[in-house]
Amino acid sequence: MTMELVRDTLGWCALINIGFLFFWWIMFMLARDFIFRMHTKWFKMSEESFNKIHYVGIAIYKLMIFIFNLVPYLALRIVG
Repeated sequence: MTMELVRDTLGWCALINIGFLFFWWIMFMLARDFIFRMHTKWFKMSEESFNKIHYVGIAIYKLMIFIFNLVPYLALRIVG
């Protein structure tokens, strides 16, 4: 594996993950009530805990994108 291949792979991984994150956020903003009704059929939870779970999930997912995709990509860009 060359450094260029790893760098390009990390760049594509970051873009794909950002796309998933954006999709999650859009679905949460536009179809929150539908998603909440689906989840409450399977699990007992309040609307407040549902919102908290998704907010924390989005935050952790975004943090992981930065840590595991963007930072290594930028480091390889600087070095290479």
